[in-house]
Amino acid sequence: MKKLILNIISFMLFFFIFYICFLFIWGNYAPSVWKPNLKYRIGSYGHMHTRLREIKNISNVDILFLGSSHAYRGFDTRIYKNIGLKAFNLGSSGQTPIQTQLLLRRYLNKLNPRLIIYEVYPETFTIDGVESSLDMIANDKNDWYSLEMAMKINNIITYNAFLYGLLRDWFNLNQFFHEPIKKEKDTYISGGFVEREVDYFKSKTFDKKEIQINAQQLTAFSEVIAYLKNKNIRVILVYAPIPPSVYNQYLNNYYFDSMMRQYSEYYNFNEIVHLNDSLHFYDSHHLNQSGVRIFNTKLIEVLFK
Repeated sequence: MKKLILNIISFMLFFFIFYICFLFIWGNYAPSVWKPNLKYRIGSYGHMHTRLREIKNISNVDILFLGSSHAYRGFDTRIYKNIGLKAFNLGSSGQTPIQTQLLLRRYLNKLNPRLIIYEVYPETFTIDGVESSLDMIANDKNDWYSLEMAMKINNIITYNAFLYGLLRDWFNLNQFFHEPIKKEKDTYISGGFVEREVDYFKSKTFDKKEIQINAQQLTAFSEVIAYLKNKNIRVILVYAPIPPSVYNQYLNNYYFDSMMRQYSEYYNFNEIVHLNDSLHFYDSHHLNQSGVRIFNTKLIEVLFK
């Protein structure tokens, strides 16, 4: 029996080493179409690589913004700088509470914010977080927090990206990677904001649906809020504006609002500012720069009323 156990352990160890080596070679040399379960997206959509490089030189901010692409495309840090507030935008594409938790554990003490504005979009509470986890793994260092995130998501794509990312970190293969400040219609602005060239959304009709909360994401969200309150940091939850035609597709917005109010100070700006699908948005999710200015002006008014 003892010999059998030792044989099993030896086989598992051999298999793990073989898998790691295979993953590294396959990740480096196989065409993307051949590796659907290995996605490593350094410098991907959203300028996360540049944002996380800049954060190394940032500390003691007045306002820290968190959330999805609605955050890094919605909260323009230049507007806050103009009124004497030092702000940093730590939003990321598809950021779910599981990724927010990872980012705060890594960077909260360094940034030491007086106020956190956390953008809460219902859809980020309904998804598994795989896509956003790949963004974190490829564009930042990998450590215990990365492993913890991978285990929570428990998806082979995230596990593979994590192992492959560890090997790239170990061999320092990303040291010469440089992400352009301007990519197509997007320009990265110091402080974490991404500005979009002027564009307009063509309104259309969307099918009605209900917000179905993922229990694991809600648990992570609860832990994030408790962690921040334990640090005595004021937290404001913000549902950033989305096109009215998109917002009105949800049948239970009141349910989401009432849930958010249980956790912290909360403002649904879809009910506070009245924007136009075609004038103030560039797609079905994001504000154009005209909408950004209106939204932030109103947010500052709410903050300092």
